[in-house]
Parts: sequence; structure tokens; C-alpha cells
Amino acid sequence: MTTLTKQQQARLKRRRQRGQAMLEYSIINWVLIVALVLGVTAVKIDPDGSGQPENIIEMFYRAYQTYYDSFYFVLNMPFP
Repeated sequence: MTTLTKQQQARLKRRRQRGQAMLEYSIINWVLIVALVLGVTAVKIDPDGSGQPENIIEMFYRAYQTYYDSFYFVLNMPFP
């Protein structure tokens, strides 16, 4: 049985911490990718009863586009 020096033990501990950080990073990325895939394939909702169901992501995108357009409309108005 070999005994490790203090320097070798410190290296081993750092290596384990890096491995744990990489594992956590991988798990978080996997969860985010799965959430995005499920969000894109989410059940479509008919928000205004028009018979045209929309994806939730498309609804958020349209809301953001409306916000963006109105923000720049106000900035470009001729009076303060």
C-alpha cells in the first residue's frame, strides 16, 4: 500500500473538485436542453379563441417583439 504525500493529496482533492464541477455543469446543461426541447414541443394554446393554436415560445417571442417595438417607438418620438 502506498501512502500519498501532502502535495499529492492536495492534487487529488483539486482533481476531484474539478470533476465534480464538470459533472454539475453537465447536469445543468442537460436539464436546460431538455427544458428547451420540451418548451418548443409544448402543447399549443389558443389564446384568443381564433382557432389558431400557438406554441408558448412563439407567444413569448411575439410579446417580446411588441415590447421591443414599443420601446423604440417611444424613443424615436419627436417630442420629449
